[in-house]
Amino acid sequence: MTDASQYGDDRPTKPAVLNGLRCRCPKCGTGKLFDRYLHVADTCPDCGEELYHHRADDGPAYLTILIVAHVIGFAIHIMWVVWRPDPMMMATSLSLGAIVMSLALLPPMKGLMVGVQWSRRMHGFSKAA
Repeated sequence: MTDASQYGDDRPTKPAVLNGLRCRCPKCGTGKLFDRYLHVADTCPDCGEELYHHRADDGPAYLTILIVAHVIGFAIHIMWVVWRPDPMMMATSLSLGAIVMSLALLPPMKGLMVGVQWSRRMHGFSKAA
């Protein structure tokens, strides 16, 4: 196994992304990434890593819509072919499902974006670790 720092990869992407998906600090994996629902903490409460540099913008919303739309699309097909429910019941249940999935997926998707940015030293994350 080679030393990652030898190639300048002292911030591996996979652990940072997995920590971000768990809504944890991409550096240490223990500190909370968010201090409110979608507000990234300025610094990690455990390791002190500065996190305010992130520029997630519309990326998390795009990824969330991509996932939710695919799940709902398959659900529409399966529900209609198997059960043939009343259209109003189907629209109501799938709308509620889309809202719940979107609210549940937004924080992990934002954590993923912050993890990628931190590991690739994007924006202000380029300072020495």
